[in-house]
Amino acid sequence: MTEKRVCFDFEVSFTNGGGVQGQDFRLDIAGDDIDDAELARYVIADLRLLMVGEVRILNKRIIEERHKRGDATDTPTALPGARLIDLSHVIEDGMITYKGLPAPLICDHLSRDASRAVYAEGTEFQIDRIELVGNTGTYLDTPYHRYADGHDLADLPLARVADCEGVVVRVEGAGERAIDWAAFVPQDVRDKAVLVHTGWDRHWRTDQYFEGHPHLTEAAAVYLRDQGARLVGIDSFNIDNVSENTRPVHSVLLGAGIPIVEHMTRLGELPVSGFRFSAVPPKVRRMGTFPVRPWAILPA
Repeated sequence: MTEKRVCFDFEVSFTNGGGVQGQDFRLDIAGDDIDDAELARYVIADLRLLMVGEVRILNKRIIEERHKRGDATDTPTALPGARLIDLSHVIEDGMITYKGLPAPLICDHLSRDASRAVYAEGTEFQIDRIELVGNTGTYLDTPYHRYADGHDLADLPLARVADCEGVVVRVEGAGERAIDWAAFVPQDVRDKAVLVHTGWDRHWRTDQYFEGHPHLTEAAAVYLRDQGARLVGIDSFNIDNVSENTRPVHSVLLGAGIPIVEHMTRLGELPVSGFRFSAVPPKVRRMGTFPVRPWAILPA
């Protein structure tokens, strides 16, 4: 088959201001044509652009020309290491994670003082009790959270949440609250834990945390689903826009069996790639959401 390339001009605007242009840009293509949307994704990925707002494709034409690329990829390979980064918030008695949901109650079931009457002299134990809803602290959503026939925590495949290759998508400082699909194109997200770093965790335990938070668009969720993301996490109040009641991001991701981790923290301490990620909840039957303590392992 004759090798084809696409030749075009482009204009890119960024969500944090500014833009970039290119003239007579060329890319190898498979087949005889390529649509503008796919071409926009290639531009973002090839130039490794971040915080893209809009890509405009101009003066596109297809030419016959030998391809300039081989088949090699630059997908990062995570290396073993000893540094652990805790990506969870501390759960404390009386704290509010989500307005309208009850705060956790943490108390004694059997105090150390009371246990002395039960055990031999010199032996004592503390047995604690906690009462909480699943949406407390940093937590993981399974399909059962959204869909009655979706799998619950007990049936969550461990491979989905343990020792995953991770990537970070940085959108901190973006002018728009809505995080669209273009933000994810520079990264290879297939079979990865995709962690969205918005910086919103700086507002944790303040009134600001509940108002005007960054969130994904439905198009972003569809892109992550179609690109085969293994898990999606975010350091914001919700992965959806809570000013609306439709929750399309939860619907798309959980409908595809992709777990969601919300209310994460310290994502700014992670590299963009080259780390392993885990967020394992307990095996609880007929529960769709539960607190987790996610962590990342970085190379030494």
